[in-house]
Amino acid sequence: MKVTEAELVISAVSQKQYPNDRLPEIALAGRSNVGKSSFINKLIQRKNLARTSSKPGKTQTLNFYKINQAFYFVDVPGYGYAKVSKTEREKWGVMMEEYFETRMSLKACVQITDLRHEPTKDDVQMYNFLKYYELPVIIIATKMDKIAKGKRAAHLKQTIQTLHAETDDIVIPFSAETGEGIKDAWRCIRQYIG
Repeated sequence: MKVTEAELVISAVSQKQYPNDRLPEIALAGRSNVGKSSFINKLIQRKNLARTSSKPGKTQTLNFYKINQAFYFVDVPGYGYAKVSKTEREKWGVMMEEYFETRMSLKACVQITDLRHEPTKDDVQMYNFLKYYELPVIIIATKMDKIAKGKRAAHLKQTIQTLHAETDDIVIPFSAETGEGIKDAWRCIRQYIG
């Protein structure tokens, strides 16, 4: 997909701030520092629409990025970062639950994991959370370029098994460095944005 327009429309903390133009939305979830911003930026071929940070836990709101006036990527706060206070984590939890539970425009969720490592307990919990809300999940296993070609299949298998991914879930190995996996990611996303 050729992206000609991309803008951050709003950073929302509650329902009343969500855009109300009813465009389809694709949520992006992942551990803090897993590479969500790099994924968005690579997909839309922009250097820094989504701010990448060396400091985990930076995204503390639901960031609505409008793409080509046609749909939104919604970047949700990264999970599993210990240095965030318990109260703060609870606030995020409520905000995310409200979004996933009530948002009619939400069509699917891209869950980003790190292909180099086995998915964490937090990854598994997030996956189960999305499944609980009966959302289609596209698993993007990022940082593929850091793994030798001959070992990628084994790492992919480990990701699928640890998450107990359902057979209709799509798992795409991806690299924000080399761009491998971009076409597959877009092909998948396109199914949900009409």
